[in-house]
Amino acid sequence: MRQPVFIVSTVGAALGYGVMNLLMAATPLAMDVCGMPFSDAALVLESHVIGMFAPGFFTGHLIKRFGVLQVMGVGVALNFACIAVALSGQDLHQFLIGLFLLGVGWNFLFTGSTTLAMQAYRPEEKDKAQAAINFAVFATMAVTSFASGALVTTQGWTLLNVGSLVPVVLTGAALIWLAMHRRREAASA
Repeated sequence: MRQPVFIVSTVGAALGYGVMNLLMAATPLAMDVCGMPFSDAALVLESHVIGMFAPGFFTGHLIKRFGVLQVMGVGVALNFACIAVALSGQDLHQFLIGLFLLGVGWNFLFTGSTTLAMQAYRPEEKDKAQAAINFAVFATMAVTSFASGALVTTQGWTLLNVGSLVPVVLTGAALIWLAMHRRREAASA
């Protein structure tokens, strides 16, 4: 569990899932505050779910072709793009595009993180390693589930998105740290 690859895979899975959950759960509330009808919120959530799961048909191929850290890096970039779109305004198209980008970003980060985690443990450590990752992911999910409604109604949609930059930056920094660690190991070998 002290291996850089395990730490980064856990951080990527937990924070990627946490940001996705935080913004996804808060979106219908933010749209309601903006006076948008429920049908618009349903459309936005539908596009988000498509973004989350449709890439699953090819994410594994992208990881094989370009590498797991690169695909996770694109996931981080898509999270940044989601937040940028969300901060650009509160019209239907911004919610729609932002949440679609968030879904694809989550797919790349979570699929990449679980793929990366498989490099960190031996077969006999699989159950303990998976339990640790699941604990980190679901503890983060619990916190973001409870926080999303409270934050969007007390702090507003803009501050919620600005605050989401922190875990996205941390995830990106973790990926850069692991890439540099791997380069140092390769150079010394």
